[in-house]
Amino acid sequence: MINQVYQLVAPRQFEVTYNNENINSDKVIIRPLYLSICAADQRYYTGSRNEEVLEKKLPMSLIHEGVGEVVYDHKGIFKIGTKVVLVPNTPVEKDKFIGENYLPSSKFRSSGFDGFMQDYVFMDYDRVVELPNDIDLSVVSYTELVSVSWHAIQRLEKNSISKRDSFGIWGDGNLGYITAILLRKLYPKSKIYVFGKTDFKLKHFSFVDEVYHINHIPNDLKFDHGFECVGGKGSQSAVDQIINKISPEGSIGLLGVSEYPIEVNTRLVLEKGITMIGSSRSSAKDFNDTVEFYKKNPDIIEKLSMLKSEEYEIRTINDIVDAFESDLSTSWGKTILKWIL
Repeated sequence: MINQVYQLVAPRQFEVTYNNENINSDKVIIRPLYLSICAADQRYYTGSRNEEVLEKKLPMSLIHEGVGEVVYDHKGIFKIGTKVVLVPNTPVEKDKFIGENYLPSSKFRSSGFDGFMQDYVFMDYDRVVELPNDIDLSVVSYTELVSVSWHAIQRLEKNSISKRDSFGIWGDGNLGYITAILLRKLYPKSKIYVFGKTDFKLKHFSFVDEVYHINHIPNDLKFDHGFECVGGKGSQSAVDQIINKISPEGSIGLLGVSEYPIEVNTRLVLEKGITMIGSSRSSAKDFNDTVEFYKKNPDIIEKLSMLKSEEYEIRTINDIVDAFESDLSTSWGKTILKWIL
């Protein structure tokens, strides 16, 4: 069959390309329903990545957050119409020590490998996770981001000391909000503190114990473990504040992506015996665990819905451009694409 793929060919310029696909290949065929724009997609769209990276990766279909429905499965494993969340990480090998999302050989959709902006997406069977029938698909379209936070929490759980009476989260954006939601459910008796710089964003965190502006943190405040969800230029000051405020032998989960190296106060890291744990992306297991978490905690979907910003019906390439341009000025939440192309 001929499949239409909507690729970014240059900053702010999309074109349609056509791929000839075998419907009886060892893949399950998914029709995208809802997609979610990520900051990484915007870096490609606006040309914010350096020219060498853009030249290497474009043309490329964007979007790595999305849900869809099964339209064809020649193996009969999935019923037609089954709603699924799509796993963008695609490993090509297995390693008994290294997770699939850390293997350099793994492919990741919308990062050098076509993403979900296609009429149909041909997925390996272990790269789709079935969703409950009654779930809000537009909200769970950004499950990939939830799974990233889930993965980081599990890594900290595995690699940190057992004292978990309190957590500090730096970052009042999407990732910080999701991390706070998950921690509140996973550790209901723990104190959760959120640190940010934008008052109207911090108001969304009404379910945590305290919120603080990063310029007005109490001198005597301490916590057991911290999560850095800032990224970019703010990473350095966030990490520095966490190192100063964290209790001895605490662990720091690093989630924010910075394009440039940052300085770290290694003297205090050593003095306190701090463990710094880097996390990147997530695995198929994280997606499965996240969906199971949804099933056991349906109220989570309501809280995640607070992140939903604008929803755009995508019928033409111009609609894609409009959605991406609007997303650039969105100060809170996720822009959703209802895929009707």
